[in-house]
Amino acid sequence: MADLLLGPLLRHVDETSATIWVETDGPGRVRVTTDPGDADERRTEVPTFAVHGHHYALVCLDGLDKGRHHPYTVDVDGERCWPPPDSSLPPSVVPTLDHAKPLRLAYGSCRTSVGHTKADNDVHGIDALRAYALRMAGRSPREADDPDGDTPRWPDLVVFLGDQVYADETTKAMHDFIAARRSLDEPPGKELKDYEEYAHLYLLAWSDPVNRWLLSTLPSLMIFDDHDVRDDWNTSASWKQEMNATSWWHDRIVAGLASYWVYQHAGNLSPAELAEDEVWREIQAHSDEPGWDAGPLLDDLADRVDRDPTCYRWSYARELGTQARLVVVDSRAARVLDPDARDMLDDDERAWVDEQVRGDVDHLFLATSLPYLLGTGLHYVEAFSEVLAGGGYAGERGRRVGEWLRQTVDLEHWGAFQAGFGAIAQMVLETGRGERGRPPATITFLSGDVHHSYLAAVEPPEGVHSRIMQAVCSPIRNPLSRKWRFATAVLVYGLAGPIGLGLKRLRKVPDAPFGWSIVEGPWFDNNLATVEVKGRGLRMWWATGRPGDDVDLPRLVRATDVSVDC
Repeated sequence: MADLLLGPLLRHVDETSATIWVETDGPGRVRVTTDPGDADERRTEVPTFAVHGHHYALVCLDGLDKGRHHPYTVDVDGERCWPPPDSSLPPSVVPTLDHAKPLRLAYGSCRTSVGHTKADNDVHGIDALRAYALRMAGRSPREADDPDGDTPRWPDLVVFLGDQVYADETTKAMHDFIAARRSLDEPPGKELKDYEEYAHLYLLAWSDPVNRWLLSTLPSLMIFDDHDVRDDWNTSASWKQEMNATSWWHDRIVAGLASYWVYQHAGNLSPAELAEDEVWREIQAHSDEPGWDAGPLLDDLADRVDRDPTCYRWSYARELGTQARLVVVDSRAARVLDPDARDMLDDDERAWVDEQVRGDVDHLFLATSLPYLLGTGLHYVEAFSEVLAGGGYAGERGRRVGEWLRQTVDLEHWGAFQAGFGAIAQMVLETGRGERGRPPATITFLSGDVHHSYLAAVEPPEGVHSRIMQAVCSPIRNPLSRKWRFATAVLVYGLAGPIGLGLKRLRKVPDAPFGWSIVEGPWFDNNLATVEVKGRGLRMWWATGRPGDDVDLPRLVRATDVSVDC
């Protein structure tokens, strides 16, 4: 009989339905029982499906009551596997949404998978996600100024904005696993090579008992960033050409995207969206065929997506009543890298985003792993680098310098894809002016990636009725060293300022359609951010872990708390 290997992860949740993802150590049948022992008890059972010899189930629950915490259990082949019999953590629940209640959304990015000893914390810092989980489980003491008191309210969901796993910067535990399979002296060395290694990386990332509990009871949405595949993924056509020339890149991108579909993307989809998804429909069509493996199907999808990003969409949107709309935008795989037509979004992706960026909600959240708004100086440095690498200054010599510059200094955010930046700006301004329905009170970009956190605000353009902001939370657990914190502060918020403003005056560098400034931050600690709807306003705070009396029980403290009134 099969047993539970990883999970359960609570993924998509709305007012009456939810999906629960698990990985098992063999083929079997997975049963989720909600409200066990009550008159409302419901049992939903599905067979596992296989991908390259690994086994998974995605259990779709329906008929749930809105705004209620439904306890649940997981059985595999008739044997109880969850909750663990010796767990001291609270029971796992499915907390369905109630759109009449104020929305509370947590988010962040960049989290390394290492232990939680003092030695680990000295290098990687305290895991902000785990500190958050301990606070929500009532295992760590509350801070005196915690407005939620002794029984803090759960977020309604958490959005992970990339780099949950690092395929290129692996840990010793991952090195040991790789070395047992192949030589570390042959390409790609300590980086990931295939699906088997990705599966083990996710096992390391999601196995810690406290975080595993949190992921079993807090609904999660996810999107990739570069390190899920490789640093600077899809920076430029030259970058991709260099990768394609290696002996290992094709296997990496196929394994990265195939495993992403299984471990992250499928759970982002609602039951209705799953029913329309080409991969899920094929998996369901073979659900009664023992031994059928979806690995080739997913490998084919990944290969096609790498060659033609228009053939599959990773972005998605969530309607959260009239309070909010959350639009999660792929800012990696959907890029157009043609030097003569560079864009962050291909035509199909842009058209889809254009449909989602509209009003008639109180708050519009645009989640993208890469910050849409950097410091203004750095934005114009990136805009200049795109012009330079495109041959706009000094011809071929300038092109080579520009390409070297953007790959060396990671100049590949929205500012370095001016076509995409301008298109999103136009959508946002039209929405804020009320040209796409009733204007939201706020339009907020939620992002990560840059290993520091900040809040930026747009100077209100004439006729725009919405507050436009950029809120960044990075990292959850992967802090810069003190040396690099200082270097980042100097380069991004010191030198980049006057240099960027000087480059802004150059004729070929596009002028942004609005101005903005950093109003809070930057700060560099591990963080998990939360944003809460307060009528037509918002409240945002960034929480970080601090050492407690017990190294295993860190305290959760608020680094910054900001109210946005509209």
